[in-house]
Amino acid sequence: IIFMGYACRQLGFPGDGFWGAAERMTYFVFFPALLVDKLAFASFAASTALPMAASIMATILVLSACLFLFRPRRLWSGPTFSSVFQGSIRFNTFVGLAAVSALTGQSGVTLAAVAIIAMIPLINLFCVPTVAYFGQGRGAGLLPMVIEIVRNPLILACLAGFTLNLAGIPKPSGLFQVVDLLGRAALPVGLLAVGASLRIASLQTNISALIVSCVVKLIVFPALTALFCLVFQVTGEPKTVAVLFAALPTSVSSFILARQLGGDTTIMASMVTVHTALAAVTMPLMIALLV
Repeated sequence: IIFMGYACRQLGFPGDGFWGAAERMTYFVFFPALLVDKLAFASFAASTALPMAASIMATILVLSACLFLFRPRRLWSGPTFSSVFQGSIRFNTFVGLAAVSALTGQSGVTLAAVAIIAMIPLINLFCVPTVAYFGQGRGAGLLPMVIEIVRNPLILACLAGFTLNLAGIPKPSGLFQVVDLLGRAALPVGLLAVGASLRIASLQTNISALIVSCVVKLIVFPALTALFCLVFQVTGEPKTVAVLFAALPTSVSSFILARQLGGDTTIMASMVTVHTALAAVTMPLMIALLV
């Protein structure tokens, strides 16, 4: 489906204006509907989900610290480092939810929602100041960053779904049939939009930075997450979801943030494209080796 999205974009079908609108609809309507629908009726066990979230968060903390400590100052400019940092820890939610849904079903989507709630605020807390500081754009204050996290539609959808689930209030079947239909559009449209965002022609970039981001995001991140799963005694399906989310390619939103705050947009576009292509091989490999 990702390849179909890329092919359609190259053929100019159904038009360049379609893809931005499709991505916004997926991000603000289809994926939130999917999460609310799955979480409102899910069986939620905090005893397994919270250690899984702790494993992912610990990995993000360790990787972020290592990226700062071992930054090759002479090899990479500030904007280049900021893009490597984003490429190494951000994840593509569209691909993640599609993979989890196919691999584990509804129970996995519930765990994925916990992962989203754990990862998105922490990653933004690190990425926004890093790109603002090392990039060439204007710095971003604390308040805009907090607002961006609080209004994130995926986080809001997860919180709404969990609230409906835990509150035990009646759920109108007619309303949730509508939510279900909207949610079914999330995975195919989201993956088509991912394919349409790929830029093969942009692969003229800092090779060392691209290689480091690929190795860290697609191999080191899932391997370290699996190690922390051992520490926090995470096994079974929660471990599968944790490793899968850790092995995801970087997000298209990384490019948007780099453009807004002065990061290296050329290398960021290359990372999104190369990560997505390589993840077709590395994701199942990491699942096979680490779970």
